[in-house]
Amino acid sequence: MSTPPAPPHAELIDRPFSFYPPISGVENNEWRLREATWSEMMVRNTQEDLEIAIPRQYFGGISETDKPVMIVGLTQELEYKTGAVWPMKRKVYSMPVAPMSRPPGPKAVADPSEPTGLGAIMGTGAMGNESRIGKMIMVTFFSVVTLGLMIWALVKFTPDAKPTFVAKDQGYLELNREDDYFGIVRKLGQPSADRFKPESGELQYRLLEYKDRGYAVILMGTKQEDVRYIGTMGLGPDGKGWAPLHSIDYAKGANTMGILRTMPKF
Repeated sequence: MSTPPAPPHAELIDRPFSFYPPISGVENNEWRLREATWSEMMVRNTQEDLEIAIPRQYFGGISETDKPVMIVGLTQELEYKTGAVWPMKRKVYSMPVAPMSRPPGPKAVADPSEPTGLGAIMGTGAMGNESRIGKMIMVTFFSVVTLGLMIWALVKFTPDAKPTFVAKDQGYLELNREDDYFGIVRKLGQPSADRFKPESGELQYRLLEYKDRGYAVILMGTKQEDVRYIGTMGLGPDGKGWAPLHSIDYAKGANTMGILRTMPKF
């Protein structure tokens, strides 16, 4: 019986090396030779506290250079488990069996009278679907027409809203056509502004503004000293308005509202 050759331990003494392929189950692949016999070689991992005895039959050749590291070939891929190395067995997965296909033949033609899709689930046929769709279209049409008529009637018959100017008080209701400047001041107090309308022609117009009350009192006459009360103009909440709030009747029955409506602000 022939004796197996001595393991190549001389080249590995005091030199780090790596196995190829790496031993599965060990993260670090840098080793040093610890001990060698004719049947196995004891190696130690340089970063893990791990010593493994590898049968000599799994050792192959050694690389000719150690740059960057010496490589020791393995004749079989090994796996470390339960404290020893074993030949690695890879799992073989079987491919799933393809389902049996339908034998070739003429394709069945669907009967158009039979219900399909949602109609088959609800138990209605093609004619039933068409009838329901027609009803939905009619209901939608009449709903739109009815809504349009309601909007038209609302716009047509709703009276136009007219702005209403409300003063903070109604003290001007106590004024009459006989009140001159002094009579108005006795009833309402001193105005915040007092001015005549410039270039008014034959008729003179005087404005007494009560800004805190929200209105202005208008006086009219042929002379500035003879002007009398003819009405009140609302100034609005921001003081920029100009709309009649009160008017008076003349002795002959005429009313001053027409004059106030056409009077520009001054």
